[in-house]
Amino acid sequence: MFSSSEPEIVSAKQAMKEDQWDDCMSCRVTGSAAFVGLGVYSYYTGMNNLRKQEKAIMQGATKYKMGSRRLGIASISASLVGLGIWRAFN
Repeated sequence: MFSSSEPEIVSAKQAMKEDQWDDCMSCRVTGSAAFVGLGVYSYYTGMNNLRKQEKAIMQGATKYKMGSRRLGIASISASLVGLGIWRAFN
């Protein structure tokens, strides 16, 4: 049924095991710098916007006041910086 010139059928596990690649150094540096930069930018602009809107937020009817919003911005920023560090070394 199969001739010797046809490619060998490989299982999915074997194909995943053989499919290993490594990025070039410039790709790692660019990717990690992008994530770290985005994390720093989101922290800076997020906290700046919170300071500008603090009066309106405190007067609003929502239960999410300044503390939880600061925690959200810090969490997102820390996650992005963490991804950048992970990208640099993995």
